[in-house]
Amino acid sequence: MVLSVQPARPIRARIDTRAFRDNYLLSKRTAPQARAFCVVKANAYGHGLAQCAQAVRDVADGFALLDLAEANYLREAEYVQPILLLEGCFDAADWHEAASLRVSVVVHSLPQLQALEAARLMRPLEVFLKINTGMNRLGFSVEEVPEVLARLRASTNVAAIIGMTHFATADGEGVDAPWAHFMAATQDTGLQISASNSAALLRFPQTHGAWVRPGIMLYGGSPMPALQSAADIGLKPVMTLESALIAVQELHAGERVGYGGTFVAERAMRIGVVACGYADGYPRHATTGTPILVDGIRTRTLGRVSMDMLACDLTGIPGAAIGSAVTLWGKGLPADEVATAAGTISYELFCALTTRVPVSFAHD
Repeated sequence: MVLSVQPARPIRARIDTRAFRDNYLLSKRTAPQARAFCVVKANAYGHGLAQCAQAVRDVADGFALLDLAEANYLREAEYVQPILLLEGCFDAADWHEAASLRVSVVVHSLPQLQALEAARLMRPLEVFLKINTGMNRLGFSVEEVPEVLARLRASTNVAAIIGMTHFATADGEGVDAPWAHFMAATQDTGLQISASNSAALLRFPQTHGAWVRPGIMLYGGSPMPALQSAADIGLKPVMTLESALIAVQELHAGERVGYGGTFVAERAMRIGVVACGYADGYPRHATTGTPILVDGIRTRTLGRVSMDMLACDLTGIPGAAIGSAVTLWGKGLPADEVATAAGTISYELFCALTTRVPVSFAHD
């Protein structure tokens, strides 16, 4: 059988590493007395660990990530900055690799503390003592802190200790209660602290401490889109997801669009079919009305998102035709708006981008 060569699907993601750098520098200007970990977990939120790290190589105070493979990549690439392992170590071998790589580790549970105490490490580790102040995911209770702190200080495997917490509501109701708990746990201990995620960094300067941990803001998403847009904060979009129309259909009143026929045309209209679907990472749960750009003009999606395609309204865009450029999110269309319309957050859009989508990088 001879397979004919088909043109490549037009979908692609463009990553602007200059925008990533600018967003990181904005985080540093916002917390000038603190050092800023550049949070690059999950392959830099789906943007590419290698390229994003390179964009800030000369200005980053440190990097925060989730697994030792990512830390090992940075060390092999000769990054000398502090690296923080945000969930700490999971087995005995991890402690030794962490010591070898000279990374800092979070300790958030009694089993982790016991494993650290039992290890015979080539060098002691800097430890971030995770304190639970209301998130109720990871961390020791405020009441446990004195004993845990004493054990860490007694361990020959510990070089330094920093108090750490993570806020659950910095993007909304605020941090008053968790901040009070954290202060109660760390006051009079002499510990430096790390508490600010992106939202706290921007909204609550009293939480900055020695280290801040900007995440979503580095990628151009607002950490509190209900309160302030990314543009109003001064953030730049880093990922732009683009495609093109691959078909145009003429509908009569009463005709339906897509699986289940969830959209019904109220009158005669033109619709476009876009080469993008949930197999590319576009959210299937995005409903009719999710914003989209066609030839730079804002319009809306129609009906259900399919695996490889979605439909959009071409009303008011008479020049739209097969090949017309489409922006799913990014420059000209904030990811936060798309995420809100789809009932999710920009973090999920970025991280869900699948490997079949070609990615290009530019340092504009």
